[in-house]
Amino acid sequence: MMIRKTITSLLLLAATVASASVSQRTLHEGWRFRQGNSEIWHPAQVPGNTHLDLMRERIIEDPFYRLNERSVQWVDKEDWMYETHFQPTAEELAASHQTLVFKGLDTYADVYLNHQRILVADNMHREWRCNVEGILKAGDNLLEVFFKSPVKMNVPKFDALPYRHNTGPDHSQMGGLFDKTISPFARTAGFEYGWDWGPRLVTFGIWRPVLLETWSGTRIADVWYIQKDVTKARAQLRTIVEVEADSAQSATIAITADGKPATTKAVALKPGLNTITLDYTLKNPRLWWTNGLGEPYLTTMKLRLTPDPSLSREGSGHSQSNNRDKKLSTPLSEQRGAGGESSTLLGIRSLKLHNDKDKYGHNLYFELNGEPLYAKGSNMVPNDNFLSRVNDSIYRQVVADAAAVNMNMIRVWGGGIYEDDAFYRYCDEMGILVWQDFMFACQTYEVDSAFLDNIKEEAICNVRRLRNHACMAVYAGNNEEQDVWFGWGGKKRYFEELGQADRVWKMQHSIFYEVLPEVVRQYGGGIAYRPSSPWAFENTPSDGINGDDHYWGVWHGGEPIEAYFDHHVRFQSEYGFQSFPEYESVLRYNPDPRDHDIYSEVMMAHQNAGTYANHRIEEYMGRDYRVPKDFKRFLYVGQVLQADAVKMGMEAFRRDRPFCMGGIVWQLNDCWPVASWSSRDYYGRWKALHYVTRKAYDDILVSPRIKNGSVCGDVIATPTKQVAALPTEENAKAMQQQKLPLPSEGADGKLLELKLVNDRRTPATGNLKLQSMTIDGRIVFEQTKKVKLPKNDAINVQTWRVKDLIGDEMAENVIFYITYETGGKTYYNIAYPVRQKDMHYRKPQLTTAVTPVADGYDVSVSTDIFARAVFLKTKGINDFFADNYFDLLPGQTRTIHVRTSKPRAQFLKELKTTTLGDDYETNSIQ
Repeated sequence: MMIRKTITSLLLLAATVASASVSQRTLHEGWRFRQGNSEIWHPAQVPGNTHLDLMRERIIEDPFYRLNERSVQWVDKEDWMYETHFQPTAEELAASHQTLVFKGLDTYADVYLNHQRILVADNMHREWRCNVEGILKAGDNLLEVFFKSPVKMNVPKFDALPYRHNTGPDHSQMGGLFDKTISPFARTAGFEYGWDWGPRLVTFGIWRPVLLETWSGTRIADVWYIQKDVTKARAQLRTIVEVEADSAQSATIAITADGKPATTKAVALKPGLNTITLDYTLKNPRLWWTNGLGEPYLTTMKLRLTPDPSLSREGSGHSQSNNRDKKLSTPLSEQRGAGGESSTLLGIRSLKLHNDKDKYGHNLYFELNGEPLYAKGSNMVPNDNFLSRVNDSIYRQVVADAAAVNMNMIRVWGGGIYEDDAFYRYCDEMGILVWQDFMFACQTYEVDSAFLDNIKEEAICNVRRLRNHACMAVYAGNNEEQDVWFGWGGKKRYFEELGQADRVWKMQHSIFYEVLPEVVRQYGGGIAYRPSSPWAFENTPSDGINGDDHYWGVWHGGEPIEAYFDHHVRFQSEYGFQSFPEYESVLRYNPDPRDHDIYSEVMMAHQNAGTYANHRIEEYMGRDYRVPKDFKRFLYVGQVLQADAVKMGMEAFRRDRPFCMGGIVWQLNDCWPVASWSSRDYYGRWKALHYVTRKAYDDILVSPRIKNGSVCGDVIATPTKQVAALPTEENAKAMQQQKLPLPSEGADGKLLELKLVNDRRTPATGNLKLQSMTIDGRIVFEQTKKVKLPKNDAINVQTWRVKDLIGDEMAENVIFYITYETGGKTYYNIAYPVRQKDMHYRKPQLTTAVTPVADGYDVSVSTDIFARAVFLKTKGINDFFADNYFDLLPGQTRTIHVRTSKPRAQFLKELKTTTLGDDYETNSIQ
């Protein structure tokens, strides 16, 4: 009888372990807030921030509207208090483990539960986990978060130093701090303090979810999939599982891939944290490819931990125990589940970053599944100054918009945030690689042991969180820190004369050459690390020939746009050109016509780069385009200018493959309504640049270039590899810095040089056609030929003398239309023998036909003569045109899908067209 009772007790214990579960619930209800020196409470929204709460209470106006940024600078000088009450359930109270999880606190915060301090937070980039066992109680629980002013916290630190640190565009004067640039002292997103595309809005708040997590028995704390060696025949994987257990017990771990068994392992769990390793091979895996190269297939990996119902063990087992601090951000949101289950969508791929020495310097390129990858992408800044507003649908749209225009990479810039899980999930799903900066940008930092410990935990938290994502391609220690120090005079300007240079550089070295690479090595699963972007060597500035480059000769340097063609680099990770948002977007923040001047107070408040940037736009527009007097048309021409300029850069760098193997444009998006380098404005509306990116980033590129020179030998040249035109080892640096004169006007001495680029994994054979046609559509020259295009390569096709292509026509009256047809698809481009302002454009007679379809209308557009940069528009910002700012040949018709909910009559009334030639025959130009 006693034996029977004992067996029954053991079975009951086993059943309890088997039903062990993890419970999580958000604590987002019932929050209220007040100013630190006030007794007046107001309702608050969590996740959120203080500015948004103040806006909802009508205490401040929307800082994005007109000049309101100026009037809210008092907010960051105050302390702010938040509190809520909640009641635990009986199950939560009975659990053996109770943890409060703060996914994000911005930034200096003391947290109290039932008047006991459980956390002192000082880093918005970290997840904070607080053990509340013995503090959580039955009935009412009071949770308080006290946010301290970063100004009060960090001005004393600034004042205490005998030197000042380099900073990015810290708008300290806007904040009333004069020259006290305090942004380097806070582990806060640097852009909050202002940038040359963003306002100064230093925020507070519980900006990511707050969770109460409870569990008993066992818990899967983390599942890490390491892809040791992957080919199309097999994938050698290692899975490292972290399991927390209340008691010693035996269990079985089973892993399946797309429902098929992958491996099983019996384990002996100790009380506490257990680390278990499983090695196994998947045969013939479906590989993950980037957008444009193949399917970004995600394998469903499921792991189940099943306690052995026949045994409950005491003592040690075979698993490695780890007593790491409980504050480590071990749990991953996709790995929750009763009974010890996890599910992960894993992109199985081989991804390597090459930085090998060659005869030119050191290359830099990604190799995906054995194929060299040309990176085509854009830099992303935070999508809103008020980060809690960036929801799942916004992330999905941003990534979808990148994929829609043939991007395969997004660089997450180092002055922002480590983005939400949703962003990386959508990058996985849509085949977009992520170049991930750590959150340091354009600054030097004051470093002590506490600072290093803080950023180490920040790095561990985020590297662990992101490491299972197929999209993760490389970590960079920072944005431009290396060039700030060695290349931009930061070392000499701020530290050398004070005898502090060696000391301060040692601080930076400890972050970017010691702590961060070690975290990536230990926790990253083989992902590449680079100390900075751009970066060449440890003790030099970047040079473009040994690694990546940020090229701002066009724009900041005032060089002609054509200089892109003569800037030869290995990987272009930043370049760009500014424009204003389109007029309907401007109306959202500047509706008063009296302010419709680019130098008005309102427009300048939304031009964070200052009058300098407006002058740059005017300068470049005057070089190449006719400058309109009308505000609306100036915005339109400015967008065409930006699109043409950056398109030229995209083509120039792609033409240079394999010497150059990546081009990442600055920038993809905006954090508020502003004139900036973005291709999508704050409201998600595509600028002209985003539309032209689709063709410039297509898998095959037709790339003509008009240049000065002469043709030696046979005009009809034999196709050769692009590498033949690259700099030699001896003159590489000289070529990089060479500035060529602008092409002369007219046709004399000009050449049309044509190259084809193929990013496909397979070669192509197609028919190439060059047509010289007049503005009204007469063909004055035509040539066709069959061209074989090798895979992953760029070739010279042919070079012509422009005067041979135009006959007796004036150069100003001719365009060159070039097509390459292969596999049923036609790729095309247009070249112009003279600058846009000198072309003899005329106002075309455009006709439109509108056909209703399921989610809007199809608009067919026809023209009698060549129509340059056709822009279709309606009122408001909600209608989406599938294509826009397109060129239309004489007699050609194009049908554009428009997604809109407007009734047909309203849509027809609002639909308007604009082209670059509309005012070429009037006096409305400067």
